[in-house]
Order: sequence, then structure tokens, then C-alpha cells
Amino acid sequence: MRELLRRAVPGTTLGWWSVGLIVATPILLAIGASFRDLLYEGVAAGDSIPEDITRRPALALTMLTGMAAGVAAFVTGLVAVVRRRDRAWLVLASTVLGGLFTLFLAAEVAFSH
Repeated sequence: MRELLRRAVPGTTLGWWSVGLIVATPILLAIGASFRDLLYEGVAAGDSIPEDITRRPALALTMLTGMAAGVAAFVTGLVAVVRRRDRAWLVLASTVLGGLFTLFLAAEVAFSH
């Protein structure tokens, strides 16, 4: 049991940051999505990010922070794995999830609808 815990727990500060950021990502996105119904029910979305920030600041900034946390989880996890050789399961999982999130955001920007 101790061996399993030792392999799951991050051994570096960057590893802990990566795990914490990937946990914060869906929490921030859920909070931002709840603001749409609670605070800005009758407010239309802006055509651009700056316009949306001026119209619905709490929603836009919370969602942007959640997206930034997902990308930061990928970057910090990648640095922890490659440079610091942190091979904990939680760090590897947060790096993969952050990478998928980053890939999704890049595809959204490249092929917006």
C-alpha cells in the first residue's frame, strides 16, 4: 500500500502545482457556467473576449482563469516530468489531462465555429 501511495504522490513542488491546477480547472469552469444563469441571465454575450469581459466580467474572468489553469497544469506537469523526473501517477495524469485541454483550446482557436 505504501508503494502505491509513493508512486501516486508528487515528489516535486511543480508536480503538486500541476495536480492542484488540474483540480481547479473544472471547478472554475463550473463556477463560471453557473454565473451565466445566476448573474447574467438576460445579458447577451459579446462578440469578442474583451467585449464579453466588459458585459459579463465575473463569468468571463472566471472562465478565462479556468482555461489558464488547465494550460498551466499541462506546462507545469510537463516541466515536472521532463526536467525534475517526477513520475508520480497524479502528475502524469494531470499532464495528460492538461495536454488534452490545451489541444482542445488550440483547436477551438484554429477552427472556431
